Amino acid sequence: MFYLIRSPWWLKRLYRKCLWQMPAGNQTLYLTFDDGPHPVITPFVLDALRRYGAKATFFCIGKNVLAYPEVYQRILAEGHAVGNHTQHHLNGWKQTDAVYLSDIARANELIGAVLFRPPYGRIRQSQLRQMAGYTVVMWSVLSGDFDTTIDGERCLNNVLRFSGDGSIVVFHDSEKAEPRMRYALPVVLKTFADKGFTFKSLC
Repeated sequence: MFYLIRSPWWLKRLYRKCLWQMPAGNQTLYLTFDDGPHPVITPFVLDALRRYGAKATFFCIGKNVLAYPEVYQRILAEGHAVGNHTQHHLNGWKQTDAVYLSDIARANELIGAVLFRPPYGRIRQSQLRQMAGYTVVMWSVLSGDFDTTIDGERCLNNVLRFSGDGSIVVFHDSEKAEPRMRYALPVVLKTFADKGFTFKSLC
């Protein structure tokens, strides 16, 4: 499986309308979690964040919000930000603009967010031009927790090596990513907290 852990300059230039990094200067890390809510994995994430007084941003799939509304409400109640991740986790490169944008709109009836992250990071320029009212969020660092060919230590090292002040880091609160995320997240929180970092949501 090929993917880039750190977002390259040329991709940021190609998708310059997207948010890739937050301003540096405040010793802050921005943790994000895609694909939830999940009835077991999301509570694990919330418990880990709470131990460090950390806030994060959860990019939620609409169908999962419908399936697990109590978990979604806990995310909100604990002061985290939420974003739209489509209703059905659609790949924008494989959808017509009309189908893709309709799926986003359906999810936003449940989520009501100004933040949006395209699943797989795949969105056409024609779709992006029609995202008025949204901040489209990409990332600085992919943890790689979705990659079943690596272990938790590799996932952890991806984050520790490439993350810094202002980085937007991607984890997943999903069954596929769970083993690697469960290993890496607590260590990431402790390591950066020990360095004096705080953890904030994107809005």
